[in-house]
Amino acid sequence: MDETSQKIIDAAMTLVRDKGYVATTTKEIAKAAGVNECTLFRKFASKKDIVLQGANQAGWRANVTPEIFEKAEWDLQADLEMFMREYIDRMTPDFVNLSIGLRAPQLYEETKQLIMKVPQAFLTTFTDYLSKMCEMGKIPEKDFETLALTVFSATFGYTFLHASFGKELTDVEKDQYIKESVQMFVKGIYQ
Repeated sequence: MDETSQKIIDAAMTLVRDKGYVATTTKEIAKAAGVNECTLFRKFASKKDIVLQGANQAGWRANVTPEIFEKAEWDLQADLEMFMREYIDRMTPDFVNLSIGLRAPQLYEETKQLIMKVPQAFLTTFTDYLSKMCEMGKIPEKDFETLALTVFSATFGYTFLHASFGKELTDVEKDQYIKESVQMFVKGIYQ
């Protein structure tokens, strides 16, 4: 990809993150990229084309993949903290807001699979982790898919609320949230 095309993509993705897809115009994209609108349309077929190409670039996605969760120590408390921390550290407010912008009805059919890769990476890897912990005799048999969804929902919820409201909603810091949530989850798993 040439430098001008990348500038256009970066400008479009920044605007979608900050304003949403619908509110972002090609005029604004061109201005933010430092090109004229004609150049934009020589490089891309449409605003949708620009955004979809950006959504497919690794730099415009949170780096949440199964590989980031491979640091398991096979200690439930430590590993739950690792899962939550790895997700929260990568799913920054910028990525949360971009993810929201990519859910516009005009894009959603094309972006849904990309957006779902993040929760799928967490859920699949964590469900597998819990199953292995059970096989090792370290935790009792449970509905591990439901447990994984519960932990993910709490992690996603904190991330989303933090991205949306910062400290206006709560002063609970990330580390405190992770530690106390994990303690509650660990107690629940052993009951």
